[in-house]
Amino acid sequence: MMGLTMSQRKAVTKAIATRYQRADKAGKGRILDELCATTGWHRNHARKALKAALRPKLVTARRRRPPKYGSNVVAALVFCWATLGMPTGKRLAPMLSELVAILRRFGELDVDDDTAALLAGMSAATIDRRLAGERKKHELKGRSRTKPGSLLKSQIPVRTWADWDDAVPGFVEIDLVAHDGGNAAGEHAWTLTVTDIATGWTENRSVRNKARKWVLAALDDIARVMPFPILGVDSDNGSEFINHHLLIWCEKRQITFTRSRPGNKNDGCHVEQKNWAIVRIVVGYHRYDTTAELLLLNKIWALQSPLTNYFYPQQKLISKVRTGAKVSKKYDRATTPHRRAEAHSKVSDEDKAILADTYPGINPAAVQRQIQALTSELLTLTTSKAAPKTKAPVTAPAMRASSDESTNQTSRAS
Repeated sequence: MMGLTMSQRKAVTKAIATRYQRADKAGKGRILDELCATTGWHRNHARKALKAALRPKLVTARRRRPPKYGSNVVAALVFCWATLGMPTGKRLAPMLSELVAILRRFGELDVDDDTAALLAGMSAATIDRRLAGERKKHELKGRSRTKPGSLLKSQIPVRTWADWDDAVPGFVEIDLVAHDGGNAAGEHAWTLTVTDIATGWTENRSVRNKARKWVLAALDDIARVMPFPILGVDSDNGSEFINHHLLIWCEKRQITFTRSRPGNKNDGCHVEQKNWAIVRIVVGYHRYDTTAELLLLNKIWALQSPLTNYFYPQQKLISKVRTGAKVSKKYDRATTPHRRAEAHSKVSDEDKAILADTYPGINPAAVQRQIQALTSELLTLTTSKAAPKTKAPVTAPAMRASSDESTNQTSRAS
């Protein structure tokens, strides 16, 4: 009986308080005996506890704590979040301190030292809570346009996502994204995405269609601007990749060529994620099928590259453990492809020096404004395209008039 907790004793007292109040003198004595035996209290204390249980309590409203992050801090947070392409809190939090300093240096963010310190100290959970309303405004849905290629599969080995744990910079995954606007008929633009496995470095190029010559030309251009040489290429089983042309291109450059398992997108998870995080979020799902739109797309990718690779923090999967139906995943601390390349021992000192020289001159807010201006121009261009003209149907009176005219001409001729 003495083992009851205080909350349990109070609950017992409250339960019998009404019965105690209504009982006569002898009944109250028995109730006191029961309560004392149950709780171990003295009779005087038990009597006071029963009376107190029926006494109404005045509850004062809790004084609201002043908010730590005011409207100016949240406004600055939204600006930083938009500048980095609307990442999650876990990806944004490690980058905030560095980003705020850069934006203040370029005069893009006008905040005092206290506000900058508050931004730098925000946790990932707090960032997500503060940005919940803004995040709801952005939703997109996807679809796939990959057609299988049946040639050369026996000559190209299969490689899964699990085989990339020891990848060094230079081993990349490639994929194409369709810009058909939901209508696969006719010619339309495609965007080639190339993602380095070890660092997350990503480059994009748009092509007029997925003919092999355009894909190879885009690959050549990307290989020239990558901060390290391409050592391996991994693709899905689409016919635009599984062909003699790409195989020869890789063999000439002594590049390892592998492919994913058919129908298993997780084997190309690194590039599939970038198809969404970069291509779809930036240019959406509209149909782009003109030369002007293709030029705008490639202007956007030229600007998006420094933003993605120098300022967009990314996380890499460290471990994945399955216990029954539950899968537990652990990720590393979010950082940028630039920082991953800078810290990797396989990247040459010369390449690291080039990255270090390029980084200080990039104003991420200014680049983001340029991208927004180009995407607005692209949207205006694609939504203002005239609908295809159709011939007016021939009505019955018109058909009769045509028949009468033909009869009159025959009569005159005879």
